[in-house]
Amino acid sequence: MDTVQGKTAVITGGASGIGRATAHSLARRGAQVIVADIDATGAAAVASDIIGSGGSATGVRCDVGGESAFEELKAFALDAYGRVDIVMNNVGVLTRGLPDHIPVHEWQRVININLLSVVRSNDAFLPLLVEQGSGHIVNTASFAGLYTYAYDRLPYAASKAAIVQISEGLALYLRPKGIGVTLLCPGPVRTNIAASLPSGFGPATGTRGPGTQFGFLEPEVVGEQVADAIVDGTFWLPTDAQVRDVLVQRASDWDAFIDEKAREIASSD
Repeated sequence: MDTVQGKTAVITGGASGIGRATAHSLARRGAQVIVADIDATGAAAVASDIIGSGGSATGVRCDVGGESAFEELKAFALDAYGRVDIVMNNVGVLTRGLPDHIPVHEWQRVININLLSVVRSNDAFLPLLVEQGSGHIVNTASFAGLYTYAYDRLPYAASKAAIVQISEGLALYLRPKGIGVTLLCPGPVRTNIAASLPSGFGPATGTRGPGTQFGFLEPEVVGEQVADAIVDGTFWLPTDAQVRDVLVQRASDWDAFIDEKAREIASSD
C-alpha cells in the first residue's frame, strides 16, 4: 500500500493508547478512520479530535468480545465510507496471577477478547479484502508473545503468541493476493492496558518487564511506526529493535535462556 490517502481504516481499541495514536497518524496521512472501542464516549472524542484537526473520522462503540461485533462493525464501515482498506485488531486485556491460581473463566475471558476477537475480525473482513484484492491488516501482539519474561500473565502471553502465529499464516496467504499484514509487537508503551487488570488471583505478584534495556515509549511514537509499516508493507514491527537480540539469545540455547530468566525472577522475589 503506497499511500493511505483516501483509504478507510477500522481500528479497534481506538479510544486510547496505541489505537488512538494510530488513528491520528493515519488521519494525518489522509485516511478516513473508524475509531471503534467499547468506550463509546472515548471513541467519539478521538473522532472529534481528528475532525477538529482537519481529518475524517467516525467513532463507534464496539465490544470485540461479542459474537456479532465485527459483522456490525463491517456494516457500519461500509455504510459510512463504502469500503474498508485497513483493519487494525488492537484490543488487549491483561490478567495477573500464579499459574496454579488463575481460574479457567479468566483464561476464557482473556482468550475471547485478545484472540477470538481477531478470529471474528478475520471472519468479517477477510472476504471483503480478498474480493477487492487489496488492503492491510495490523494485529497487535506483544513482546510477551515473542518470549517469556514472567509467569504470572500466562493467558495474556498465550493469546499474544497465538496472534503471532495467526499473523504469519495470514501473511503467507494474503501477500500473494495483494493484501499486507503487519504484526505489531509492542514492548513497554505508556497505555492504560493495566486498567483491564482484575483484582488478582492468589498471592500478589510483582510486575516484571521484558528487560531493563527497554524504556517506555509514548503511544504517538508507535502510531507513526504503524502508519509507516502499512505504507512500507512491513510484516514484523517490534517497537524496539533490541528485542531481536533477545530472540537470538533464546534461539541459540533455549535451556540456558530459561535458566537465566528463572534466576532473574528468583533474585527479584
